[in-house]
Amino acid sequence: MQPPRTPSLAVDLVIELEDRPGRPIVLIQRRFPPLGWALPGGFVEVGEMVAEAARREAREETSLDVRLSALLGVYSDPRRDPRLHVVSVAFAAVARGTPHARDDARHLDLFPLEALPPLAFDHARILDDFRRWRETGRPPCAF
Repeated sequence: MQPPRTPSLAVDLVIELEDRPGRPIVLIQRRFPPLGWALPGGFVEVGEMVAEAARREAREETSLDVRLSALLGVYSDPRRDPRLHVVSVAFAAVARGTPHARDDARHLDLFPLEALPPLAFDHARILDDFRRWRETGRPPCAF
């Protein structure tokens, strides 16, 4: 029997730096296509839980050890990634310290939620959902 053909699974993180005024968001500039500003994240490895993948990707791309604070949603639009069908589990996370761009991140910067650059993938939608979660305390339950 052939295994089913399924989308790839990824994680994305909205990381707030809780030790900085205004709690800025960490964004990376992608090293590989599609280029642009994006949330830290990446693919879940076989045998890895999504929460573990989120913490690993945060460390690999930003050098930060994060504390996951909420599950923001599951983003499954087949067009969200131009390379292939990727389903992403998005987390809100907090961290302290000074992030450094590593691994797939060519550059990294901090942004207030009110002044974000244009974003790759569907990351603007994830950040809109994050804003709503922060304002209401209720997860957006993205599908």
